[in-house]
Amino acid sequence: MIKPVLLVAACALIDQDGRILMAQRPEGKDFAGQWEFPGGKMELNETPEQTVIRELREELGVEPCERCLQPFSFASHEYESFNLFMPLFLCRQWDGFARPKEGQNIRWVFPERLLGLNLVPADVSLATEIRDRLRNGRT
Repeated sequence: MIKPVLLVAACALIDQDGRILMAQRPEGKDFAGQWEFPGGKMELNETPEQTVIRELREELGVEPCERCLQPFSFASHEYESFNLFMPLFLCRQWDGFARPKEGQNIRWVFPERLLGLNLVPADVSLATEIRDRLRNGRT
């Protein structure tokens, strides 16, 4: 069976202390209660960068500039009914203060503690890569 491909884009906001903002999926959504990098589905004719900017504005009330988004890695994950492809960006500079706007919880987490969260499946490999690369100062 050929599964549809879902294109999403996500961002790891990194604060001055080196912590990463994670969002907990709210009740009523798939994977409710699990943690993820903020982001969402790409809309028609939207670049991954535009998706991240829109989603961070809608979900958290912050405004990253496109030039502040650093391509980091991507996830390709097979779910039961679809395949997900998700580029992940890093962002260290944005306007505004992160506040949950869609019923989700948020938490600032040091990279070495990301894997201690109950992550959505597609984010596990990205969290591992962030932990390892930020620990070694390679980003």
